[in-house]
Amino acid sequence: MSGRHTGRTSQGLRITALPGTLKLLFRLAPRQLNDEIAFAKAELKRKGIQVGVAAAFLAVALVFVAFLVVGLIVAAIMGLATIMPAWLAALLVCALFLVIALIGALIGVRKLKKAMPLVPEETIRGIKYDLGIAKEGSNFNAALLDPASPEAKAAKAAKDEAAAKAKVEKEAKAEAQKAEFPHASEPELHRRLEQRRRHIAEVRDELDTELDVKPQVNYLVGAAKEKLGEGKAMLEQGTNAASRKFAAMSDSTEGAGVRWRPLAALAASATIFVVLLRRLLRNP
Repeated sequence: MSGRHTGRTSQGLRITALPGTLKLLFRLAPRQLNDEIAFAKAELKRKGIQVGVAAAFLAVALVFVAFLVVGLIVAAIMGLATIMPAWLAALLVCALFLVIALIGALIGVRKLKKAMPLVPEETIRGIKYDLGIAKEGSNFNAALLDPASPEAKAAKAAKDEAAAKAKVEKEAKAEAQKAEFPHASEPELHRRLEQRRRHIAEVRDELDTELDVKPQVNYLVGAAKEKLGEGKAMLEQGTNAASRKFAAMSDSTEGAGVRWRPLAALAASATIFVVLLRRLLRNP
């Protein structure tokens, strides 16, 4: 397993690792699915062997049942042989079996003829015609429904060619998959599956952590508060420096301000007089 999934101790945003985590999940999922399928095949093979053994025992039982039937037939022949010759008794039993077989065969052939054809050909043709009309409209060629027509033969040839091409591609894909995922024994498959399950569980838990919005928001709020505190401190420092400079400037200009106060009062009075005069002129 890669080291990045053994646990993290660093603090801060982990959302940047989300693409890598998803990429790893997408890479692990096909391998896990392939091993699951291989493990299922191995399990089915093992159970198939068990079923084969059971079928063998059932076949032996059926053989002995057949022997039992033969024994009963022999017993019936020997019973009849007490009142008639043995060859005549055997001939009568065989004739009885022949009559039963002929009756059953005749009944079966008659029933089979009544049931033929076994598929609803007209219904199937009608459904195919309806599907063709729904798919192509009035451009649908009804001759395709006749297997003996040239159009149907050409369509069948094209379909067979496409099927052969798809089969070749499927075989090539199977060979590539076989080369990528070589055959492994059942214990090895079981070990790899368990190991990959633990790996996927760790990645999934980490994905939950990375997608958890609350820790990310808390981290951003904490970072914003920290930056705001730094800004406040810098603002206080600037305010104090400006206050000191303003106080120094006030001390240096205090003497000059005493001389300019009468002139400032005169200028303010003149300004007020001009404003009042303009209002009186606008409203006669």
